[in-house]
Amino acid sequence: MPIITISRGSYSRGKEVAEKLAEKLNYDCVSREILLETSEEFNIPEISLVRAIHDSPSILDRFRHGKERYISYYQYALLKHVQKDNVIYHGLAGQYFLRNIPHVLKVRILANIEDRVKEIMKRDEISQKEAQDVLRKDDEERRRWGLKLYGTDTWDSRLYDMVLLVDRLSVDNAVELIIQASIMPAFQTTTESQRIINDKLLCAKIHAMLVNFSFLIEVEVSNGIVTLSNIGEVLRTDKSIREKIESLIREIDGVNEIKFAEKTDDKQDHINPFLNI
Repeated sequence: MPIITISRGSYSRGKEVAEKLAEKLNYDCVSREILLETSEEFNIPEISLVRAIHDSPSILDRFRHGKERYISYYQYALLKHVQKDNVIYHGLAGQYFLRNIPHVLKVRILANIEDRVKEIMKRDEISQKEAQDVLRKDDEERRRWGLKLYGTDTWDSRLYDMVLLVDRLSVDNAVELIIQASIMPAFQTTTESQRIINDKLLCAKIHAMLVNFSFLIEVEVSNGIVTLSNIGEVLRTDKSIREKIESLIREIDGVNEIKFAEKTDDKQDHINPFLNI
């Protein structure tokens, strides 16, 4: 059975869809759990992780590179959690972190702006204009985040296998449509698709370790062969550091071989190419 990601804006009823879907399919339903697992494993305040994954990068972020480290940790925690299948993830950025995995069904849930505004007005007891401003800011932050890190707007329908508007379609209707899609052959786990997610998990684990040595280093994994590129001048010339890195990687289960390769792309404007695995 597939992994299902539910992408949603604030107050779009995506959480409700995810929870009902999990109940129907008897799947695990996770969101904040990944934040908590990442926070505990890497000793990072939860609020710092939320800001790294939600807020668009500032000039200061790009200078300090703190966002890349947190995102690397979070992606590793998420991949580790969903590797076993039968999981619905409705947290932040699943459409990015789990893309290019064949048995992931990526769904976007939309709601009309009027309903979203009413929900915020009711929850926070604020005016219509204040609610509209809150939504506009939140949506813009998410869009800028995707554009800066991946060069793709979160509203781009090409990121998703299904886009559903909860309006004329009820939450229950949306759940039934997703279930119908989830049983299609295209989204079933195969030996090859499981190999892909295993490689991605190994890649994420290695990168989460190496990001403390270099923010620009790229990691690729295929059938246990680890390729490191963009290692930088320090790692390229300092033999002791390079040997230390190789030793750390070789201790990880599943690593069969380590290769070094120079790979640069002057046109790349995203923060960290690793995030595109």
